[in-house]
Order: sequence, then structure tokens, then C-alpha cells
Amino acid sequence: MNVGPDKLPDTAICRSLLADGSVVTVTATRRPRGGRAEVKCSAPGAPAVAARMQQVARLARHTEARYDSRDQVVIGMDRAPGAHERDWELAVVLADRMVRGLLAFSAPPLALGWSEQWQCGRIDGHDAHGAPADALLGGAQQLRHLGALSGQPDAANAVSSARAWFPLHSGGINDSLCWVEVCVYPLDPDVPPDEDAVAAPGLDSAGQLALRQALAGARHFDGEGGKGPRWRTTVRFGQDHLHGNSWELALVLADRLARGREFVPRGRIIASGASSAWHAGQVEAVEGLAPKCALIEREAGPGDRVLLPRAWEGGLPPGLRDALRARGASLALVERIGII
Repeated sequence: MNVGPDKLPDTAICRSLLADGSVVTVTATRRPRGGRAEVKCSAPGAPAVAARMQQVARLARHTEARYDSRDQVVIGMDRAPGAHERDWELAVVLADRMVRGLLAFSAPPLALGWSEQWQCGRIDGHDAHGAPADALLGGAQQLRHLGALSGQPDAANAVSSARAWFPLHSGGINDSLCWVEVCVYPLDPDVPPDEDAVAAPGLDSAGQLALRQALAGARHFDGEGGKGPRWRTTVRFGQDHLHGNSWELALVLADRLARGREFVPRGRIIASGASSAWHAGQVEAVEGLAPKCALIEREAGPGDRVLLPRAWEGGLPPGLRDALRARGASLALVERIGII
């Protein structure tokens, strides 16, 4: 039986199995945050695995109604798994919850499971064979969602998510439309505001700050300021290492879609734009008008809705609107959100 302990533990241990059948031990420790990141992870000689560990831990916190962000959780493995192994993901999530007092076990559990939707609390499956009978195994026929460990319902039904796309231009063959996904989970209105209610695993501190400021400003414009609905928000991008701020309009629109405040297109929302005053709903121009419009014209499809800054109107390529219409897409030039 899993029950919350009277006193938070300083350390928690969870184990998993690697592809070769050996045991990997995941240890989570808790310490005062002191201005550091809320989660820090390490795997011996495997920085990419450590980065994925941090992403998994952060995503899995999405459906927690509340948590104390005054502590930092440090999660480490005693050995690194193979690059394509993922059964250790559930062990990382459980160790993180155990050290914060959300789960307790009489002995360190053995857990195997991975997910493409940790932000919904779902566990998609596990890969290892021949696990002991007392192991926690993720998957449709086993442990389907994290809430089941503490007798709670599947929180995925309360998670709303939406994506919008923006042109990712660097002047090379890798130019493409990139998606940004916003997931929102309703919070208790009595919970004090917390900057960690908005998380973007994969972004550096500067990127997370810019993202939080854009969302806070746009929600203020929507009337969701201090007294409006409150959400735990997780943001994911289709690619890492983004530069510039031309993703901001797509982010804001995906957030409005997830919160039920935006018109839902038949296809995708494709947008490029930023703002120095999201709190006023303003949409401003960004760099790269010509190559981004060319990319959008090439990639847009039936039902897509293209939204570009009104400030771009005089510089749009001739025939862009007709070309998009011929592809079944539509184009709107906007200077404010909320009236799109």
C-alpha cells in the first residue's frame, strides 16, 4: 500500500532492469533549492540520458495538483543504460515522487516502464522480459497511469493539449515547420502562484523565462490574471536548441487552443510572430519574412490556418494568399490576439 509518510525522506531509491537483465539503481535526494533548477539529473558518462531523465521527471510532474518547489531533487543512476533503453523512466518518476513524499513503499520497488505522454500521467508500456512477479510494470495490461499507485483516477482526462506550428528557418535543407505543444492541467485556485507551474523541459533558463513571460502576458490579456483560472502548464517543442523568438505567436495560440479560447481550424495553425507587449495582445513582426513565407507556402496543406503579423502586410510575396488558397489553406494578418 502506498501512503504519504509523516516526514519527507531525504533519499529515495527505485530500481529497474536494463536490457541485459542487470539491475540499475536510481537514487533521488532532496535538498534546499537555493535558486537552483528544481530537478537535476546525472548518469555516468551519458549526458544525453541525464537530459532525458530531467525531461521525464519534469513532464511527469504535470498532473500533480500541487508540489513544494522550495526543494531541489537530484536524481542519479549508478550506471548508464543503453542509448535506446527506456524502461528506467518509470523508476526515475517514482524516485522523484517518493523523495517528495507523494508515494511510499515498504522497500525500494523494482519498476519498468516508459511513456510518450508522461505529461498526462500515462504509462505506455515496458520492454523487458522475465521481470520478477513483484515488479511494477507499465503498460495497458499492467500499470496504465501514475494515479493508480495512490488510488486516484486517470488524470489524463483532465489534461487538455494543443499544438501550433511555426516556420523554423536557418537557411539550409533542414528548414521545416516545427510544432509547439501546450498541455494544461487545472490547479486548485487556492494554491499560491508558482513560477514552476509553467515548465518547458528542454529549454535553457533564458528560454524558459521568455516562454513564461509570453504566456503570463497573453493570459493577462485574456483576463486570466491574478483571479482567473489557474493551470499547470507544460510546453514541448518538436526540436531543441531554438533561436530567436518567432515561436511566440504559435506558443500563445497553442495555449489559447488548449484553454478553449481559440477557434479550432480544420487543419493546423501555422504562425510566426512575437511581441514586446503580450499583456496588451499585440502581435509584432519578426525577422525572416521572405524565407518563412516561402516555407509556409511550400508546407501548408488543406485546412491549415496561417497567421502572420499585420506589420508584414507590405512585404508579403506576391500571390501568397492565392497560393495558400489553392492548397486549401487560409491566411490572416493579425495585430492582436483575441480577435483572430
